[in-house]
Amino acid sequence: FHIADMAAGPLSVSSTASTNNDGILIGDKVYSEVYLTIDNSLIPEERFSPTPSMLDGLDLDTETDLRILGCEVIQSAGILLRLPQVAMATGQVLFHRFFYSKSFVKHSFEIVAMACINLASKIEEAPRRVRDVINVFHHLRQIRGKKTPSSLILDQNYINTKNQVIKAERRVLKELGFCVHVKHPHKIIVMYLQVLECEKNQTLVQTAWNYMNDTLRTNVFVRFQAETIACACIFLAARALQIPLPSKPNWYLLFGASDDDVKEVCITTLKLYTRKKPNYDQLEKEVERRKVFLAEVKLKAKGLNPDGTPALSTLGGFSPASKPCSPNVVKVEEKSPNPQTLKPVKKDPDSRTQINKSPHNGLRKDVKIGRNSRSGSGSRSRTRSRSRSRSPRRQ
Repeated sequence: FHIADMAAGPLSVSSTASTNNDGILIGDKVYSEVYLTIDNSLIPEERFSPTPSMLDGLDLDTETDLRILGCEVIQSAGILLRLPQVAMATGQVLFHRFFYSKSFVKHSFEIVAMACINLASKIEEAPRRVRDVINVFHHLRQIRGKKTPSSLILDQNYINTKNQVIKAERRVLKELGFCVHVKHPHKIIVMYLQVLECEKNQTLVQTAWNYMNDTLRTNVFVRFQAETIACACIFLAARALQIPLPSKPNWYLLFGASDDDVKEVCITTLKLYTRKKPNYDQLEKEVERRKVFLAEVKLKAKGLNPDGTPALSTLGGFSPASKPCSPNVVKVEEKSPNPQTLKPVKKDPDSRTQINKSPHNGLRKDVKIGRNSRSGSGSRSRTRSRSRSRSPRRQ
């Protein structure tokens, strides 16, 4: 999302900017500053339906499975890379934000997941090499396919993957408007439990943290504030452990969370546990099928077949021979009579000699090249002379 859409909201214009001409002129307006806050990093409601992936033909369930699978891969890779939990959480939130701006059909979710965890490691001051990230994802792919783990070969495919990850990282930064800060509810959960005098209950604290880590696979981190998510996680943990909390009025109203928001976060989190585990192969086939379909639609719009050849919609469509305005064709049709309507006529030898003797462009047609042509012309001249010499005898 661009700065004006997600990261910063609308650019604020100061009242003195137009009078003093102090600021940057963008279009017809003068902007004095760019206002960046974490409060405006939430995605508007109209962006959730339809999403870019849904516009490309993916249904909501497939897109949700791809989001869950991408976040699970980021979490597993972060564990193998020994990243802090905050870095893994940041990578998953960046992953959700990016795919509300771009489509799963046009961007490989695995490459974007590599880019997000690589970027998150830099943001949270725990950088990892791109080679290590690719190696870990290669290992996870082998485990997923139930293959014998083998080391990553540094060949041309590795170089291509590394370049794709670097380009994807730049693309993520561009789409997020370089606003990659994520406010996590880890510390907020502990602070709220201290206010509720329940911080000594380590089971409650750990259960709330577990709910919060599972919530990262859903889209609540791009829909609600961190304080609301913290209250919902504490609420779920207290319900699961049957620990009573103040309810008249509800305790989370003290921290600015509403009943509807807490209920929505809880329902979204609990739905996660009722879903089937995403199948990587089926999701990959579905995305590939949509890619092929979109490519065929683009070629069809350009008037081409799937193999790139011109598409002939009708017989009189694209054909070099179907040009009625060709001068050669018109002349031939005018000069050539219909052979069915004409009777065969014997040619007079005298007329043939006149035609051959008529000059054409300064040359005579009786001039031939080759032995056969010379012999033929000689025999014709002999027959002509004989016929001329015999005619007076008959008289």
